[in-house]
Amino acid sequence: RFDLVFNLLDTPNEDHDNLLSEHVMALHAGKKATLSSATVLRQSTQDNNVSVLEIASDKPLSERLKVFPGENFDPIPHQLLRKYVGYARHYVCPKLAAEAAQVLQEFYLELRRQNQGPDSTPITTRQLESLIRLTEARAKLELRENATKSDAEDVVDIMKHSLLDTFSDELGRLDFQRSQHGSGMSKRSQAKRFVAALNRIAEQTYKTVFEFQQLKQLAREIQLQVSDFEGFVHSLNDQGYLLKKGPRLYQLQTM
Repeated sequence: RFDLVFNLLDTPNEDHDNLLSEHVMALHAGKKATLSSATVLRQSTQDNNVSVLEIASDKPLSERLKVFPGENFDPIPHQLLRKYVGYARHYVCPKLAAEAAQVLQEFYLELRRQNQGPDSTPITTRQLESLIRLTEARAKLELRENATKSDAEDVVDIMKHSLLDTFSDELGRLDFQRSQHGSGMSKRSQAKRFVAALNRIAEQTYKTVFEFQQLKQLAREIQLQVSDFEGFVHSLNDQGYLLKKGPRLYQLQTM
């Protein structure tokens, strides 16, 4: 039980974001390593009307991975691949090179800058840490001790593709108000309808804390069409409508 609850707002700020991303990079580089972001531009060089997700790299990963007609392709046997991956996971621990860190940091800061709307899906250090893990995994796949700039560029390509799938609407336009746990306006309207129903119950019962099963029952009562209800609740928690108070226990925040 908490007697006091304070909401912490994660408002994009270039100086703060730069310092925080530096700190996260330093943690992954190790105590003795120093990663300076002095070369990261504070002012964006991107056109304000063009998303960083839409800017193609010089040599897209998707093109480099294509197998062309007539090209010799010798797949690795399944059992050998399992052993290879097991060995890499157990014995290889790549370190993030400064050049790789700079690529990831620039991409993260640009995402933060372009995604500042009050209803937008948050871009947080979770995304930055995901980029770091994927870059290290990319180097690990080749049994290398250092994650390079090339690894980071490959990961940025993959992340761009993933985010474009998430944030593109039915007409192919980018919409940063689309939830990463859902897709588009229909999901947002469902969220608003569900929260409105919760508000009505809270006003009637003077109760703002609900168990997960109670939330699920309410969704059935108002005939909410959600394929992944647990993901839907996580999305409401991420967006600040609900606050997770404990295991499968949530507090309404919009009263």
